[in-house]
Amino acid sequence: MTSLYLIVPMAPLVGALLAGLLGKTLGKTISHTVTIVGVLISFIASLAIAQDVFAGHLFNGNLYTWMTAGDLSFHVGFLIDPLTVTMMLVVTFVSLMVHIYTVGYMHDDPGYQRFFSYISLFTFAMLMLVMSNNFLQLFFGWEAVGLVSYLLIGFWFQRSSAVFANLKAFLVNRVGDFGFLLGIGLILANFHSLDYATVFSMVPQLMHQQITLISGHSWSLMSVICILLFIGAMGKSAQMPLHVWLPDSMEGPTPISALIHAATMVTAGIFMVSRMSPLFEVSDTARSVILVIGASTALFMAFLGVIQYDIKRVVAYSTLSQLGYMTVALGASAYPVAIFHLGTHAFFKALLFLAAGSVIHAMHHEQDMRHMGGLRKYLPITYITALIGSLALCGIPPFAGFFSKDLIIDAVSGSHLYGAGYAQFAVTAGVFVTAFYTFRMFFMTFHGKERMDHHTKEHLHESPLVITLPLILLAIPSLLAGYMLIGPMIMGDYFGTSIVIDPQHSVLHHIREEFTNPNGFMVNGLMALPLWLAVAGIVLAAVFYLFMPRIPEKIKAQSGLIYTLLSNNYYFDWFNDRVLSRGTISLGKKLWRYGDVTLIDGTMVMGTARTISRFADRLRHLQSGYIYHYAFIMIFGVFVLMSLWFIRG
Repeated sequence: MTSLYLIVPMAPLVGALLAGLLGKTLGKTISHTVTIVGVLISFIASLAIAQDVFAGHLFNGNLYTWMTAGDLSFHVGFLIDPLTVTMMLVVTFVSLMVHIYTVGYMHDDPGYQRFFSYISLFTFAMLMLVMSNNFLQLFFGWEAVGLVSYLLIGFWFQRSSAVFANLKAFLVNRVGDFGFLLGIGLILANFHSLDYATVFSMVPQLMHQQITLISGHSWSLMSVICILLFIGAMGKSAQMPLHVWLPDSMEGPTPISALIHAATMVTAGIFMVSRMSPLFEVSDTARSVILVIGASTALFMAFLGVIQYDIKRVVAYSTLSQLGYMTVALGASAYPVAIFHLGTHAFFKALLFLAAGSVIHAMHHEQDMRHMGGLRKYLPITYITALIGSLALCGIPPFAGFFSKDLIIDAVSGSHLYGAGYAQFAVTAGVFVTAFYTFRMFFMTFHGKERMDHHTKEHLHESPLVITLPLILLAIPSLLAGYMLIGPMIMGDYFGTSIVIDPQHSVLHHIREEFTNPNGFMVNGLMALPLWLAVAGIVLAAVFYLFMPRIPEKIKAQSGLIYTLLSNNYYFDWFNDRVLSRGTISLGKKLWRYGDVTLIDGTMVMGTARTISRFADRLRHLQSGYIYHYAFIMIFGVFVLMSLWFIRG
C-alpha cells in the first residue's frame, strides 16, 4: 500500500507542476484536465486506503530520511489511521468539487492555468500536512499551505486590496507559526525526537516536568508546549485575536474561499490539536485556554455576521464562528466531535461559498446583497442547494449541521474545566445568532423585492452545469452526512487509538449510553433548546427581511455604539494598525533617529572621527616647520626630564 499512499499527495503535485510550468503550452483544457484528474486520482486512492484502514490495516512508517544530525534523524513518513483517512477524504472530495466548479467560474480569467496550478498545489500541501507522522513534515505542510494561500488570496494582484489581504494573512499567520515553531522546538529539546509515536510514548514520563522561563517562576512543560502549539492553531484556524486575516481573504476568487474556508487551511489547526490529543489531555490549563478562546470566537464572530452586506463576508464570518465551535469541542476533550463537525462543516460551508459564487457569477460579480433579491426564480438550482446549506449551518434536523452542533453543546455542558460555563452560554447563544444571520443572507439574496439594475436583471440565468453540478454533489452530504456518520464516529469506536481521551475527561459517555442510533438523538434534539433557538432566529430573520424590511434600518439607527463596535470589527484592525503596525514603525524611526543616527553614527562612529580630527587640528599647530621651534621643544623636553630625575633622586 506504500505506493498508494504516495499517489495521494503526488497526483495533485504532478497536476500543479504541469499546469504551472507548461500551462501556456498545454492550454486551458489540458491544464484543468490534468489538475482535475490528479485530484480525482487522489480521491479514489483515499477511498481505497480508507477501506483498507477500516479493515484494520494501519500504517506508520518512514519513506525517506531527509537529514541526520548526531543522534537525530528527520524523516518523510506517513501515519495512516482513521483520523488521517477522514481528513484525506474530506480534503480530496471538497478540492475535487472546487476544481470542477473553477472550470466554469474562472473560464474567462487570464490567469486560468496559474489558478489551477495553485489550487492543486494547495491540495498537495494539505495532504502532506494531514498524512505526516512527524512534526517536521507537519510543519512543512503547515507552511506550504500558508504560502499557497498567500498566492491564492492575492491571485488578482492588480487589486491593491488583494495585495493588502494576502500580506495581512501572511503576517498574521507568521505570528501563530512563531508560537507553533517554539512548541516544536520545546518538544525536540525535551523529547529528543520529532516522531509522533516516540513523543506520545514519552508523555507519561514528562507530564509532571516543570520548565523555568523567567527566573523564580516555573510552569508545567506540557502546558507551555500545548499552549504554544495552540497559538499556531489560532493563526491557521483563525481564532481570536488572530482571526483578522480571514474576512479579508475574500479578496481571492470564490473557489478559493470555499477551499480555504471549508476543508483545508482553516481546519489544519483543528486537525493538529486532535492529532496531539495525547499531549493536550495532560494539561487542563491548555484546554481551558482553548475552551475560552473558542467560545469567544464562536459568539463574537457570529455577531459580526449580522451586519455584513457582502454575501461572501457573511459566509466568512460564519466560518470563523463555526471554527470557534470546533475549538470549544477540542477544549472539552470531545476531539471526535470536533472532527465530526469539521467534516459536516466542510460540506455545507463549501456548498454555501460555491452557491454564493454562483450568485455572484449570475449577478456579473456583484457581491452586495442590497443589490440582489428575488433570485430564486432565476437561479432555482442555486436556490435549493443554498437552502440546504443554510439549514445545515443553522442545525435544523435532519441536516448535517444539526448532529455535530448539538453534540458540541452537549459535550461542553459535561465539561468541568474552568470556563466551561461561559463556553456553554456562548455556543448556545450562537445558535440563535447563526440562524438569524444565515437566513438574513438567504432572504436578502433569494426573496423579497428585486433590487438589481435593469441590465443585470435582463441577463440573469442559472449558472452552467459545471458550476451547479458541484453544488448538487455537495448538497447530498450536507443533507445526509450527519445522520450517516454520527453512529460510527460518535457512538462507535471509529477513531480507535488515533485519538486519546483520558477517561476522567470524557464528556461523550452519557451520549453513548443514552443513544444507540441517530434517530433517538434526533428525536431528543427536537425537544432541546438549541433547535428552538435556531427556529426563532430563522423566524426573526423572516419577519425583518420579508415582512418588515424597514425595522433593521431603524434598529441600526438606534444601536449607536453597538453598531459602531461591530462595524469596526471590535477595533481589532484598528489596534493592529494604530498600535502594533504604526507603533512598531514609530519605534523603528525613533531607534533609527536616536539610536543609529545620533548614538551610533553621531557619537560612536562620526563622533570618534570628529574628536580625532579636532585633536589633530590642534596638534598640527606644533608642526610649524621652523628649526628653532623644534630646538626649543627639544631643550624644553630635556629640561623636564632632568627635573623629574632630580626630583626622584
